[in-house]
Amino acid sequence: MSDGPDSEHRRPEGVGDTTVEALGKLSEALEVVERVRGQLYTLHQLVGEADFKLDDAVELLGRAGHHDLAERIRHELIGRNVIGGRWTFQIVEEFDDGYYAEFRALEKDARDQLVQGRRHLYEAELKERRRTRGRRGHEARP
Repeated sequence: MSDGPDSEHRRPEGVGDTTVEALGKLSEALEVVERVRGQLYTLHQLVGEADFKLDDAVELLGRAGHHDLAERIRHELIGRNVIGGRWTFQIVEEFDDGYYAEFRALEKDARDQLVQGRRHLYEAELKERRRTRGRRGHEARP
């Protein structure tokens, strides 16, 4: 089949529609978790950026004669944990090593067990249903 998906994107013999759909949903759920992970890294970077901007605020407050407020910010906010005992890098590490790692491993195990490790079968079949054969820009493969 030269006008269809490559062998890595075709379901193995005997695999039913419901299995392909279930793996598609599992993959979709993992994609959402990938977005969550990206948001955690955004949180990490933004909190770090804010913390460094506080240095500038403290300096300017001091120059403006607001020493008590500058010292309060320096001692109560700069370098503060964002949640109990953790800076954002620790949150990211715990997420990566715990929930995220387990999610990825289970998704891969499901694919390995059910469809010989093949990825995106649901999407590959969706592409086949939606594309216009023979039309430029609708090719099955690169």
